[in-house]
Amino acid sequence: MKKKKQTLLVLAITLFFWLVPASWLGLDAMNVLQQRTLAVFIFAALMWIFEIIPAWATSVCTMAVLLLTVSDEAILLTPLTGGGFAEGTAVPHPDLMASFGNPIIILFLGGFILANCATKVGFDSDLARGMLKILGTRPAFVLLGFLLLNGLMSMFMSNTATAAMMFTFMIPVLSRMPQNERGRIGLTLSIPIAANLGGLGTPIGTPPNAIAIGQLSQLGIEVGFSTWMLHMVPYVLVMLLLAWGLLLLLYPFKTKYIEVDLGEKKPHDRNYWIVVMTLLLTIVLWVTEEWTGIDSNVVAMVPFAVFAVTGIFAKEDFLQIDWAVLWMVAGGFALGTAFHHTGLGDMFINAIPFKSWSVWLVFLMSGFVIYAISTFISNTSAANLLMPILALVGTAMGDNLAVLGGVTSMLLFVAVNTSLPMTLPISTPPNAIASSTGFVPTRDMLIVGLIIGITGFVLAFGWILLFPL
Repeated sequence: MKKKKQTLLVLAITLFFWLVPASWLGLDAMNVLQQRTLAVFIFAALMWIFEIIPAWATSVCTMAVLLLTVSDEAILLTPLTGGGFAEGTAVPHPDLMASFGNPIIILFLGGFILANCATKVGFDSDLARGMLKILGTRPAFVLLGFLLLNGLMSMFMSNTATAAMMFTFMIPVLSRMPQNERGRIGLTLSIPIAANLGGLGTPIGTPPNAIAIGQLSQLGIEVGFSTWMLHMVPYVLVMLLLAWGLLLLLYPFKTKYIEVDLGEKKPHDRNYWIVVMTLLLTIVLWVTEEWTGIDSNVVAMVPFAVFAVTGIFAKEDFLQIDWAVLWMVAGGFALGTAFHHTGLGDMFINAIPFKSWSVWLVFLMSGFVIYAISTFISNTSAANLLMPILALVGTAMGDNLAVLGGVTSMLLFVAVNTSLPMTLPISTPPNAIASSTGFVPTRDMLIVGLIIGITGFVLAFGWILLFPL
């Protein structure tokens, strides 16, 4: 019944914005296509917030509605003799449908395939063995090892997959620790913290990064793979070290030694070395993009092609790809395209005097708002919801925003703040996995999450101000 009531509420609100005279909304100059775009945006926002259907399904539905109502193939539009439509500027339907094939989607797909094959041949386990062997068995250093290892792997794998894999190794260890061992809480929390923070290090680490880059690309601003990493990897390392100190302070260990069993080692066969060499080549090409001139989105096809030809990535492996994330991101790109082509974005910018507002206030509020929203809904949904609008706001502020690094820095700040909320089990999938172990009281997750979030917010603002993208 709750879902039905929410659905009826969403449809009622959507129809209100679709049907009422534009003057009721205080936007007399709004044409039919702009009003339809606004109604579809409100529909998508409410569906993402209430999660009535899966987020990816909302994106696909949004795309279909946009094609049928605001594209040049829409129904109930009046074509003009000289081209165009009486109701406003329609969106070219190939531009909307291209959202599914956006280069950023291909970049993410390449990252997913790379991570899938690395896990398949056991390279991720070998990486864990190597790092933990270096750091030894002392609890403080095992904790540091899991923070760094999770952070590193989350830069190239989804935070959910990283956390799930790490907990596979850690559950037996945590179960054997005494009930009164406070360090067990810190060790458990280290996995979601590192998985959430690590994704900030690369464009493929978490969907909001890709959404920010995609929105900037629509504005004609290209951000390279190496440029992103150069700015964000140091931030991630600093945050991981701060998290290490915080967890040791709040949850000191009584245990003197911790042994982690990573299971049986897989053989280093032909497939293993093909994956390792391809992984290294892909990362090198991503990092040296500005020198080689090969776009990172193009590079993402290299592992796909190599693994397909060699048979390492087989037909059944397509089932392991997180297509839901890709389709969800595509929905955000489609909304951004509709805002741009119909002129709705420009109308909002002209209606609201952003240029007269304090750039500091707009910058900080953009980060705070998305932090608050991402605490309760998925960070990808939050980014899809706000990034298209904030991209237009940043552009409208023009030179006024230059003192803080322009629209590029603002969207980077927003992307960071989608990954910082980790106060509740529902905030991120890694938090939910950690909570499901039963080793972390929700109160501890809330306290540590708030400290990490506030620290990360302040540090991100200073970091981006000192080192603009």
